[in-house]
Amino acid sequence: MGRKQETNPDSEYGEPAQFDPTFNGPIKKRGCTDIICCVLFMLVILGYLAVGILAWLYGDPRHVLYPKNSTGWFCGIGPNEGRPNVLYYDILKCATSVNVMASALNGLQCPTTQVCVESCPHDFWAVNINDFINGKPADAFNQSLCVPSIDLKTTNLTVQEIVDKELCPFFYVPTTSVLGRCLPDVTALDRIPADFSSIPGLPSSASETANIIKNGTEDLVNGFNAREIGVRIFEDFASAWPWILIGLLIAMVVSMLFLLLLRFTAPVMVWVLIIGVLGAGAYGIWHCYWEYDNHKQASATISDIGFTTNFNVYLQVQETWLAFLIIISVAEAIILLTIIFLRKRILIAVAIIQESSKAISHMMSSLLYPLVTFVLLVVCVAYWGTTALYLATSGNPIYRVVALNSTQSDCKSINGSVDCDPQNFNSSAYQNCPSASCIFIKYNDEGLFQRNLFNLQIYNVVAFLWCVNFVIALGQCTLAGAFASYYWAFTKPGDIPMFPLSASFIRSLRYHVGSLAFGALILTLVQLVRIILEYIDHKTRAAQNPCARFLLCCLKCCFWCLEKFIKFLNRNAYIMIAIYGKNFCVSAKNAFLLLMRNVVRVVVLDKVTDLLLFFGKLLVVGGVGILSFFFFSGRILLPGTTFRSETLNYYWMPIITVVFGSYLIAHGFFSVYNMCVDTLFLCFLEDLERNDGSQQKPYYMSKNLMKILNKSNKAPKRGKGKD
Repeated sequence: MGRKQETNPDSEYGEPAQFDPTFNGPIKKRGCTDIICCVLFMLVILGYLAVGILAWLYGDPRHVLYPKNSTGWFCGIGPNEGRPNVLYYDILKCATSVNVMASALNGLQCPTTQVCVESCPHDFWAVNINDFINGKPADAFNQSLCVPSIDLKTTNLTVQEIVDKELCPFFYVPTTSVLGRCLPDVTALDRIPADFSSIPGLPSSASETANIIKNGTEDLVNGFNAREIGVRIFEDFASAWPWILIGLLIAMVVSMLFLLLLRFTAPVMVWVLIIGVLGAGAYGIWHCYWEYDNHKQASATISDIGFTTNFNVYLQVQETWLAFLIIISVAEAIILLTIIFLRKRILIAVAIIQESSKAISHMMSSLLYPLVTFVLLVVCVAYWGTTALYLATSGNPIYRVVALNSTQSDCKSINGSVDCDPQNFNSSAYQNCPSASCIFIKYNDEGLFQRNLFNLQIYNVVAFLWCVNFVIALGQCTLAGAFASYYWAFTKPGDIPMFPLSASFIRSLRYHVGSLAFGALILTLVQLVRIILEYIDHKTRAAQNPCARFLLCCLKCCFWCLEKFIKFLNRNAYIMIAIYGKNFCVSAKNAFLLLMRNVVRVVVLDKVTDLLLFFGKLLVVGGVGILSFFFFSGRILLPGTTFRSETLNYYWMPIITVVFGSYLIAHGFFSVYNMCVDTLFLCFLEDLERNDGSQQKPYYMSKNLMKILNKSNKAPKRGKGKD
């Protein structure tokens, strides 16, 4: 910055006209920062990849995705191709088991035989009571629902023996397929036949049978009966998706226009909002005085009423409105005095906001960078979820002999103590326990890899949080570097480096991975403590006394505040890293001290920016939401279109989608703008402290900012001509 250069008098900014195109901030020469943390981060990433590979080698997510029959085969694939559903023979045993939900969803077997079937039964059926005595198996059962190992036409087993061994279901009720599991249709159980009460093995009352099934499976079935609603919603999306995309495109255009127009409308919008706040306060003062005057005749006082939960009673007392009048008047006076004394700082904030809008107009590609961050975050989430799923299903399943009828005394000695192979299990080896069956117990946890699954899951979470925070840090540093190159350009836009966003991205990856990883690691550690506190709170909530709950609540609040502060500090540290190329600690210290030396300007700029961006989000989301409501509800009809709101099952789903998508789009655009404001503000503060407007140290700020601060760059002395 000490180069002697000629001033361009026609430049809007009053900066020197010449410029070194390789210049990308006050520091030209950069070196790798925080190398130790960079090496540590790379090692963690390599370890994360190794964990994913091991999980992929040992895990089998089919245990979760596909149901299994009693022999351990998956339904819908392999030998059971074409039979995607699993049927539980005695659903009463599933309904009375403790972990019915976990058993049904994770493929864990209930204490009953289960087979893969082509479709779930949709009617009531039970073995006739006479078939238990002299019936033929081929006439008593449905072969397609029996275990594949038995042929009803050639078997020598009686109906009673088949029922005892659970080779065929002796009853079933209407079921519905829920994630491949044939679970009872609870809406049909009210029609259960009365003759079910005479079937051996069922309760003596048909209504009791229905109640047991309802109580055991109603929550599970109702939780997944939303599939039909999901299908209807999918149909709505299939017919309305072009218009949803148009709505999101409108939100994107409105967000972009709002940011670009801030260059011209920011002063008007800021002062309109400020005047609006003052006007609302003035109206509040007038209204409180009016209510105070109307309640002069009221004889009751606050002391007469005492404490009551009916707050309307207090509004009938004159003292209440007097208190409101005093409070609002004091607040109005404070706001008015603050605006008067901080008017110059408000003007500086508005000028920086205008400059940010101008910077974005010269770097439109920066508005698309949130897509890069979004894609990287999706990759991190997908890898974490896949690794967690494979780790959870690592290890071979363990099967053991379990007595389906635990009341038999000869079965108690073998119940759950003998390992077995479900595909080669021979129940005839247990003559004294005809109800013996080979049932899944758990996944093998005796190997070295399986014994450390919990530790690997923790490693998965830690590495995931670190990667996510690093991706966010990379995005902030990239944007900060691009916008800093705009501010420190002498002549704008001519001296802005070519492809500033790409250059900043490459520069961040080349030199500052270690610093970004350092800041991300600090934030990750704080987030881990918060997760641990939430876990402790969840596990010990019932046993906590008031003091313990208060202490835990204070800890959670403190670490929440600490996380917010770390995010604020990291954000500004990344800006300083992008400008000067120093390590994380030095950048964080310099940023913090710089902000503390200008704390009033920081607060004013932050609140003015938040006010504008809140208004912008309200404008984008509210406007697009109202437009989508009128369109999808049929109140606005576009001529020449085939879309009609009557074809939608739930017209509010496209509206919610458009509103939520509009918010994400506006948040993405405004996050770039917010980063631009913060970066230019830090550059502005550095400019004020390091430069004095001389030829050796000219100001880089715009003429508007120099005018507000009563500063200017000195014109170079012109040499005398030769005689």
